[in-house]
Amino acid sequence: MNKPTEQQLEIIRQQLGREPRGLAGIAVQSEEGVPLVLQMDGLVDDKPFPTLFWLSSKDIYQAIAEIETAGAVKLLEQELQDDEELRAAHLADQQRYVDLRWSAISDQQKARIEALGFTPLYSKYGIGGISQWDKIRCLHMQYAYHLAQGSAIGKILDERFGLASLSVKQ
Repeated sequence: MNKPTEQQLEIIRQQLGREPRGLAGIAVQSEEGVPLVLQMDGLVDDKPFPTLFWLSSKDIYQAIAEIETAGAVKLLEQELQDDEELRAAHLADQQRYVDLRWSAISDQQKARIEALGFTPLYSKYGIGGISQWDKIRCLHMQYAYHLAQGSAIGKILDERFGLASLSVKQ
């Protein structure tokens, strides 16, 4: 994770259309330094932030929106049910995400999370804040995690839709 420069912060503001809240740093950036995935704080304004990784790239976001509109979430969820190996890999990705998210939280934030009674949420909710780990819900969150850490679903998106070779300007 890298601390954003002032120029990158301005790009992030443009990408999000607002001031970023809960930004811990940049998890993934392009070769040109354009932020692609943001790493978020686990607790923002005393509320659990729903995800560790946030897809900030407008170009990737738009490409994934088109993939979702074409019905890819339902198809991939069906594949998760039909393919034991894929399901096992996806469930392992969910557990890795939960472990990584908790390890990325500072001791001070962990103490606050415990005091607020939110600790169980951090072991229950997977990628993008999903409670049913055998579901996908949002390809944007799945792909943000993939870019930061690698994942079974993200690999499929790269293979089938060429997301890894997408030209990213913003």
